[in-house]
Amino acid sequence: MTLRTMVYASLFAAIIGALGLLPPIVTPFTPVPITAQTLGVMLAGSILGAKRGGLSVLVLVMLVTFGVPLLSGGRGGIGVLFGPSGGYIMAWPIAAFMIGFLVERLWKKLNIWLYMAINVVGGILLVYAFGVTYLSLITETPWTKAAWAALVFIPGDLVKVVAASFLARQLNRVSPIISKDKRESHYSNHVA
Repeated sequence: MTLRTMVYASLFAAIIGALGLLPPIVTPFTPVPITAQTLGVMLAGSILGAKRGGLSVLVLVMLVTFGVPLLSGGRGGIGVLFGPSGGYIMAWPIAAFMIGFLVERLWKKLNIWLYMAINVVGGILLVYAFGVTYLSLITETPWTKAAWAALVFIPGDLVKVVAASFLARQLNRVSPIISKDKRESHYSNHVA
């Protein structure tokens, strides 16, 4: 692991943790609060790519597991992963990896609409699939009932998709971390 990878992973773990400073919104529909932290998950994948994006979110989840209160509302500890939000949180590293993987694969074709589609697939569909299934299992609620309750997250998550897509597009235009990595690995393969 390079120093650059460690720095980027730490930076985005810190960004997602900082998004946890925004208070969670609790609804009567589900025991899972609405937070801003999935915005950071989407940004990590969209800007850092698959490996670094997934690693950065995995670092955050590991810190939370060890008790660091980085989740919205000052939550932390392994108990959080066994609670109603656990499936969503455990899906975050996979979501960031998937978003980064799709961004890397579609790099030359990327436009704002493709960024948004990628963030919907990784940041909403994948996270919801894990989160709803886990919530259904631990609360012994029918999956369809847990899925209906998750609809309360859709408006906010769509706003996060748009924000993450525009930010990633602009940052990747100005200083694309992913394409720099591709050029450097291509260069080192030819030099070696």
